[in-house]
Amino acid sequence: MALTASQRLVKPAVAMAMLGPWLWLGYLIFLETVQSGTGLGGDPVEGLLHYLGEWSLIVLLCAFSVTPLQRQLGWAILIPSRRMVGLFAFAFVLFHAIVYAVFYVELDGRLLLQEVAERPYITLGMGSLLVLTLLAITSTRGWQRRLGRRWKALHRWVYLAVPLALAHLLWLRKDGYADVALYTLWAGLMAGERVYAWRSRLRKTPT
Repeated sequence: MALTASQRLVKPAVAMAMLGPWLWLGYLIFLETVQSGTGLGGDPVEGLLHYLGEWSLIVLLCAFSVTPLQRQLGWAILIPSRRMVGLFAFAFVLFHAIVYAVFYVELDGRLLLQEVAERPYITLGMGSLLVLTLLAITSTRGWQRRLGRRWKALHRWVYLAVPLALAHLLWLRKDGYADVALYTLWAGLMAGERVYAWRSRLRKTPT
């Protein structure tokens, strides 16, 4: 079936929206090269880590929202962009972890393992990264064909990646939980829609 002009524009538009935070980050880094502290704050490395972490969660929640929006609002036009949004979320999480590994543990593998073992918020964050890595690797059509019916079951692991990321953020917070509450509400609404859809399918299934 031929796509309409508006349908053909959706995926590039979503891609541009996903690139926006990266372009803004590039601008912030440029400001840092002009004058220290003007782009990423007094501690540029910490500012970079927090920026990537915040956008990791936002984009992950965007990916988690595609299917519920398609069902409830009839936005099937978003479905072809779902994989791309998920890969953008993975990229944010991966770079968030790389910044931590490079600047905080200085690529010391033993120290990194120690941090993962002893700091629960890092354990949670790494758990979310591992899940998203598995989903990113198996997101291609080739893996979908190889795994068959198991592919959908595997990609339901996103239900684990989201709460792990939320718990990672919550554990980090010492005060000011407004953003945690907002992201948790967002995730809860999307999870609630999935439960509602699942129960609706069960009611329609002949016994």
